[in-house]
Amino acid sequence: MNPHLGQPVLTWGPAEASVVVLAVHGRGQEPGFMRELTGRLGPLPARFVAPAAAGGTWYPLPFREPIAGNQPHLDNALAAIEARIETLLDAGTAAGDLVLLGFSQGACLLAHLLLTRPRRVGAAVLLTGGFIGPDPISPLAGGELDGVPVLLRSIEDDPWVPAHRVVETGRLFEVAGARVDLAIAPGNEHVVTDEACAAAAGVIGRLGP
Repeated sequence: MNPHLGQPVLTWGPAEASVVVLAVHGRGQEPGFMRELTGRLGPLPARFVAPAAAGGTWYPLPFREPIAGNQPHLDNALAAIEARIETLLDAGTAAGDLVLLGFSQGACLLAHLLLTRPRRVGAAVLLTGGFIGPDPISPLAGGELDGVPVLLRSIEDDPWVPAHRVVETGRLFEVAGARVDLAIAPGNEHVVTDEACAAAAGVIGRLGP
């Protein structure tokens, strides 16, 4: 049984909005954190859906540890996010109107999902995260994510997510055909900058009517 699928899901924003943002929190957080974060984006024509991880954590070890050490938790987490996506699509959200938004562990999870189990979405906003595991992963064959906007933002000396991993993640998205917007801000804190919030709002807002 997948422990994440029995967790609550927090939603906010106009119910009639065609654009839906699946907001995935980080380690030790809860959906309320994502609601506070998206409040910094300003008013947007979008509905937000934030699932909770069991115990506040999608997988137990740091994201650059060997993948085997994070199993079966990682596969459960990926399957849970895929299930949430399918639920939204089945309810009538168009794939092109779906945004995947993650911070920290949530951003790592979404980056890994798109780079190993690619699917077309409206956009991805990955704040301080990169693909999972200690070793480079194989690039997609090419074209799987053609034209998908992918926003990557991080901090130069973030204590948990090395800047080089974020850059490498962006390169893999480019190989897959995504339109990558990547910027690394100076600093040494695990935070989301105002610039990152403005850029995220721009990505989401461009999908609106």
